[in-house]
Amino acid sequence: MPVQFDVSPDVADIVRRIENLVRDVVLPVETEHRGSAHDAPDSVRRALQEAAREAKVFSPHVSAEYGGLGLDMRDRAPVFEAAGYSLFGPLALNCAAPDEGNMHLLERVATPEQRERYLRPLAAGAARSCFAMTEPAPGAGSDPSALRTTAERTSAGWLINGHKWFITGARDADFAIVMARTSGEPGSRGGATMFLVDAGAAGFTRVRDIETLDESMFAGHAELRFTDLEVPADAVLGEPDKGFEYAQVRLGPARTTHCMRWLGTARRAADLAAERAATRKAFGGRLGDLGMAQQLLADNEIDIETSRALILKACWDIDTGAPAGHITSIAKTFVAEAVNRVVDRSLQVCGALGISGDAPLSRLYREVRPFRIYDGPSETHRWSIARRVIRRAQRRLEEGR
Repeated sequence: MPVQFDVSPDVADIVRRIENLVRDVVLPVETEHRGSAHDAPDSVRRALQEAAREAKVFSPHVSAEYGGLGLDMRDRAPVFEAAGYSLFGPLALNCAAPDEGNMHLLERVATPEQRERYLRPLAAGAARSCFAMTEPAPGAGSDPSALRTTAERTSAGWLINGHKWFITGARDADFAIVMARTSGEPGSRGGATMFLVDAGAAGFTRVRDIETLDESMFAGHAELRFTDLEVPADAVLGEPDKGFEYAQVRLGPARTTHCMRWLGTARRAADLAAERAATRKAFGGRLGDLGMAQQLLADNEIDIETSRALILKACWDIDTGAPAGHITSIAKTFVAEAVNRVVDRSLQVCGALGISGDAPLSRLYREVRPFRIYDGPSETHRWSIARRVIRRAQRRLEEGR
C-alpha cells in the first residue's frame, strides 16, 4: 500500500484555522511571556485553550467520544506542525507533552472507569498530568530497565516508594502515570507496572522544580519523591508487570508527535531567516543574493522537507499497524538534529539580530537543543537502530541469502 502524502480538505481547513489562531492569539501571548511557560499562570493555559475551542481546533488527537477531533497520526502531522509554529501553540490545542502522550496511552490501555476519571477531564483541558518514569542516576533514564522505584502489594492495593526527576508538567498536575518495578531487579527487561496516582495523595512530594535550558514546557520539569505512597488495586493501568510494553504504546507515537511540533518551530526559524535575507541590505545588495546565505536557506528547506517526509512515513506505519519502532527511532534522531541545524543556520543568517532579544531565534535555539536528549538521546536511538540492522544481517546470513 503506497504512503499517501495528500491532505484532505477537512484537515487543510483545520490547519488554516490553527495558523490564524497562532498568528492572531498565540504568538502575542508567547511574546508577552518571552517564550517561557515554566512559570506562566494556569489562567494563560485556560485562556489559550478557550481560544482554541472557539476556533474548533481543540484536542485534535483525541477521539470524538472524549471531545476531540479524532485525527489519525497522518492527519495530526500538519496540524501539530502548524501548532508548533509557536512555543505556546501545542499548549493552546491541548496537544503538548506530556498530556498528549498520556491521552493516547489512556485511550489505548485504561479501563472504561479510568478513562472517565482521568482521560475525559484531561482531554477537556480540565486537568493536567505528568508521566513519572525518569529517575536520577543510577535509575531509569535512556535505559528504562534500570527502574528502581518499587511498588509492593498490600492487602488494600500497592505501596510505592521511589525517586523521580525531570518529570515534565508535574507542578500542579492533577495526576501522574507512575512507572514502578513490581518484580525483578534493576536491569531486568520486564517487571514494571504503570499506576494512576492522584497528585494530592499522601506520600506524593514534589521536591523542587529543576532549572533547565528550555522553558516552553508548561509548569517545567520537577523532581518527585514517593514515600510509602498507598494506591488502591484499581490504580494499575493495564496489567501488572507489563509497564514496559505499555510504554512502547506511548513512546513511539509521542516521539513522532514531538517531531511534528518541533518541525513547526524549525519552519518558523526558517521563515525568519528568509525574511531577513530578503530585506537586509549588505555589500551592495540583498543578503539573500549572497551565495553563502543562499546555501544556508537552501539547506534549511532540505532539512524541513526531509523531516516532513520521515514523519509521514512513521505516521503511516503507526496508522496501518506496521512495526514502527525502527522508523520512529530514525525519525526522532534525524528530525531532532535537523531542527537544531535549521534554527542554528537561521540564527546565523540573522546575525546580531538573531542572538538578541529583539527576535525569537535565541529563545528557539534554547528550546530545540534539549530535543536531542528528550525521548531518548540521539546516541541511544542510533544504538537501537544499529542493533536492528545487525540482527537483520545475521538473519540473512543464517538463511543463506
